[in-house]
Amino acid sequence: MKAVIIGAGNVATHLSLALQKTSVSIIQIYSRSEKGVCALANRLGADRTTRIHEISLEADLYLFAVKDDALQEVIPQIPANKGLWVHTAGSVPMDIFKGYVGRYGVVYPLQTFSKDRDIDLRTAPFFIEACLPDDERLLVEFAGKLSSNVQILSSEKRKYLHLSAVFACNFSNHMYAIACKLLEEQRIPPDVLLPLIDETAAKIHALAPQKAQTGPAVRYDLNVLSLQMELLTDPVMKEIYQLISKNIYKEARL
Repeated sequence: MKAVIIGAGNVATHLSLALQKTSVSIIQIYSRSEKGVCALANRLGADRTTRIHEISLEADLYLFAVKDDALQEVIPQIPANKGLWVHTAGSVPMDIFKGYVGRYGVVYPLQTFSKDRDIDLRTAPFFIEACLPDDERLLVEFAGKLSSNVQILSSEKRKYLHLSAVFACNFSNHMYAIACKLLEEQRIPPDVLLPLIDETAAKIHALAPQKAQTGPAVRYDLNVLSLQMELLTDPVMKEIYQLISKNIYKEARL
């Protein structure tokens, strides 16, 4: 299988490097960023271009790994061909390709990607969708080269999967950032939180999150809640603390 990768960001980088270890041949990388496309193409030993009209039309698979809002801009600029076009976005429907090509689908890896951190994709869930049955089977095989966990999921269901991932990953990471900021302001090294963070994440492998919940909010300890609210000088942080505490208590009573 010959593939063209459209994009050179976090997702494109990790998927491309993983595909390099399979039978898939990456024949070209496209990105508007000269720096990004050069860095990735050099690592892969692949052809590269920053000019969208120079994208090869001879590939079997076109993997769109660009920002969600860039898909609508990029897709119409590439001439239709016989290849299978797929995107990697969690919240964008498969039908964004409809009207441009006859073969299209989605390959959505449920994982967080950063260029500076290596990751093993073999256990990451991959969710696929295709408009044609033959292409669905093809994408199952394709994703199976990267992961042992491949599932078929509709665009409608994938929207909720992506939303849940935002809560589980992006919002959790933002809470870490707030916690680190609070500690840094008091000149306490943030790495003291790492064992706590590790155990919190590990615990839900054995317990449902609702049963694993601890802290003053679940106990409705008004003394502690009030004292901690007074420590927060940032009104946004106060609001976050109050809203989450209320929701924890509400869920604990269900």
